[in-house]
Amino acid sequence: MPLGPVEIICIRFPETAITDNIALKLKDLVDHQTIRIIDILFIRKSITGAVTAAELDEMADVDHSLLDTAIAEISGLISEEDVADIAQQLDPDSFAAVMLFENTWATQFRDAVLQANGQLLLSDRIPHSVIEAATTVKHA
Repeated sequence: MPLGPVEIICIRFPETAITDNIALKLKDLVDHQTIRIIDILFIRKSITGAVTAAELDEMADVDHSLLDTAIAEISGLISEEDVADIAQQLDPDSFAAVMLFENTWATQFRDAVLQANGQLLLSDRIPHSVIEAATTVKHA
């Protein structure tokens, strides 16, 4: 079965733990088949600049019961190079979560397009700041 559109996101947090609310919202997305988590990794940069990466099951400060069923098939696709690139963007004494996920909501649509011999010409994510600026100007 081919994958639908896949994205990677990285979110920096002020604390070194993912809140239960975040975990519940993520689990809800998986349960409703909106996304399928392919890989998730946590990166810490110490005050001295040392970088460590950990999988979910290696994190002591994350409630595994909330996310274990949502990420049953972690594949390890986030590479050491990805970790190094992200770590360069982190300040000392910081924490980030990196998630690679499939947009499963788009798979059936993609299949219908392919069956009609359609071809994707553009796929891009518009930054929130651009949308915010455009809607502010339009409603002003």
